[in-house]
Amino acid sequence: MNCCGVEAVVTVDSKGQMVLPKDLREKIKLKPNDKLAIIICGREDETCCLIMVKAENLGSSVKSFLGPLLREVLG
Repeated sequence: MNCCGVEAVVTVDSKGQMVLPKDLREKIKLKPNDKLAIIICGREDETCCLIMVKAENLGSSVKSFLGPLLREVLG
């Protein structure tokens, strides 16, 4: 699959917070107070990945992207 790739590796601090690198925030045009929806992928008690999507983009276009992606990830 060539639509996705690792853009950054972040660390969760002792407060449970993460900082998204500035170049990544700029690339996705993320501004202060923008909201991100966190989508968890996995089966039963096994979480294989988290997907962050700008909340304003949660709609049919995201569903059309996530459907094939989840089928590939979950087999």
